[in-house]
Amino acid sequence: MTSPESVFTYGAPQLKFGSGASDEIGYDLSRYGVRRVLVVTDPGVAATGLPQRVADQMGRFGIEARVYDGVHVEPTDVSLTQAIEDARSSGPWDAFVAVGGGSSIDTAKAINLLTTNPGELMDYVNVPVGKGQAPSEPLRPLVAVPTTTGTGSESTTICVMDVIAQRVKTGISHARLRPTLAVIDPDLTLTQPAGVTAASGMDILCHALESYTARWYTTYDRKAPEQRVPYCGSNPISDMWSEKALSLLAGSFRRAVRHGDDTQARADMAMAATFAGMGFGNAGVHIPHANAYPIAGQVKDFHPKDYPADEPMVPHGMSVALTAPEAFRFTFDASPERHVRAAQLLAPNAGQPDDPSEFLPTVLTDLMRDIDIPNGVGAVGFGEGDVGDLVEGTMKQQRLLATCPKEVTEDDVAGIFRRSMSLW
Repeated sequence: MTSPESVFTYGAPQLKFGSGASDEIGYDLSRYGVRRVLVVTDPGVAATGLPQRVADQMGRFGIEARVYDGVHVEPTDVSLTQAIEDARSSGPWDAFVAVGGGSSIDTAKAINLLTTNPGELMDYVNVPVGKGQAPSEPLRPLVAVPTTTGTGSESTTICVMDVIAQRVKTGISHARLRPTLAVIDPDLTLTQPAGVTAASGMDILCHALESYTARWYTTYDRKAPEQRVPYCGSNPISDMWSEKALSLLAGSFRRAVRHGDDTQARADMAMAATFAGMGFGNAGVHIPHANAYPIAGQVKDFHPKDYPADEPMVPHGMSVALTAPEAFRFTFDASPERHVRAAQLLAPNAGQPDDPSEFLPTVLTDLMRDIDIPNGVGAVGFGEGDVGDLVEGTMKQQRLLATCPKEVTEDDVAGIFRRSMSLW
């Protein structure tokens, strides 16, 4: 019989937070002695002029910078490979700066990995979709500058993508992918539209809730040091970040969606995203994120408000939210007190229902209605006939499901999807 785990790990990037923090990136990079820097962004963020402004400020420190603006919103294996090939042909690069949402940060992580290590993208993608190979060489410094509040990618070891041929969303996970420095400037999020604020905010919320309700770290079998993974289960440090993120969201989420020019709400959302990232980037996430990958990867003809209209998509934060109420009904009996505590933090003025298992799902659906998240999986184009394919996609996310506080079967997941077709 194996002994229980007694060790948890904690990792986070260096952090610079506050209004105007993005104006100091040239100085920050000069401390690493770099000479050539690739700035990675998407066309929409590039159009604001911000990535070029970040690149231009580096010249004062003798750093040559080039902007790559070919990031695909919700990256695919194809878009990442194109970005990697561009960086390889225009390199070598001493460092990378990602300016944008999670898509830009994840693309920069993939570029960093594949310009410093041998092989191709699928060599490093998580099993069973890819080979799950670990990097053999150190990566270059990566500065992450989020312009949306949500993904937490600036804090994490994860790079997420759609694998088009398999119609599945998956990722690469390794401690070396974590950015060296996260620069959080709330001013950069003031122009984020309401639809993007709502979807990315649900990502923050589910990061906090899933890591807070994840398996406790001592319930795993003990691992040898070389077997330790970034997602080690909930623990005292990740709990602290998750609780604080939930408290910040309670006071700022609805305000940020409805009043995008509310600088305090924007600052609180940015801080919540950072805190939640520091929590889930160590504890892990579980069912809502595992379900989100096939929802996004198997999108039919849904076009969300305030996102690029050129192709159908279910934004990541939205796809995570759509099954979250039912997922937390399912996990309630694994840790009732945590689910109740999370609901109290998120809605401190709400009365607790007679059935405590309904508290968190009710708080979530009330919030989702208020901020105009679609009413369930059916509202983004799926039906009963799609449940089998969605379940198959979820069950490929074993890295995430291993963090769930109770065992999850295909039948369990099918039930969650069916009950999530319509939420209210």
